[in-house]
Amino acid sequence: MASTSSSPTGGTREPIDAVRVIANRSSGKQGYAIAAEAAARGAEVVLVSTVELPPPAGVEVVAVETAEQVHAAVSAHSAADVVVMAAAVADFRPKQSAPGKLKKQDGPPEIVLEPTPDILAELGAAKRPGQVLVGFAAETEDLVANAASKLATKRLDLIVANDVSAPGVGFGHDTNAVVLLRPAGEPVTVALRDKRAIAAAVLDVVVEIRSAPGGPDN
Repeated sequence: MASTSSSPTGGTREPIDAVRVIANRSSGKQGYAIAAEAAARGAEVVLVSTVELPPPAGVEVVAVETAEQVHAAVSAHSAADVVVMAAAVADFRPKQSAPGKLKKQDGPPEIVLEPTPDILAELGAAKRPGQVLVGFAAETEDLVANAASKLATKRLDLIVANDVSAPGVGFGHDTNAVVLLRPAGEPVTVALRDKRAIAAAVLDVVVEIRSAPGGPDN
């Protein structure tokens, strides 16, 4: 897999004040597994990460925290041959963040939210011929239908969907179970296994897409 690869991972943290954030449950483990597997296959990998895990061998790690920082880092590496968007980027962030710590005695603050940049949609809109764009869909219901909708609307070549309400799947676990969807063909189910094995299954499909006559669907 001799190519360049960008792999954002982990959940973003959007500041409410100097000490509090809006966050999610993503551990970043699946993204790290994908980065490690891609590097082991010979890819030059940039891992845009919101979490502090040991860096995989041979992988350049770019540390970020907020959705805006993920956006900037991904934009800087958007020319990669393969972009695997495993990051759990917040859909909304506080419109204003207090510079200091909000005090409990002042009562509950009114937090007004605004949307964050839709990074994956931007990547899909700007996708160049031959580039492979992989997205993730963490769902709790209607897994295939919701993932298929995201696959189409964001112009992805592959989407990795998982039901994070299932035992041993998704956030915080060392295991995962996914369904792989492409624009054409039937969904492929990958049963529960460790996240490095899931990464291998995902990258096997990426290699297949890149090797197909005419390259990825664009």
